[in-house]
Amino acid sequence: MAIWNQITHAASALREFIAPTYRPERHYMRGPGPACARRSNTLQSRVTFH
Repeated sequence: MAIWNQITHAASALREFIAPTYRPERHYMRGPGPACARRSNTLQSRVTFH
């Protein structure tokens, strides 16, 4: 059974190498990242309201 799993995994890896499939969920960013948070924190600290 382990050999069959390895063969299946190798075949799917070969297929993905030859004809890659695009899956948007792999590339979808769910909200702003840490760089955006750092940038917004520095902007808020520079802006003072009177």
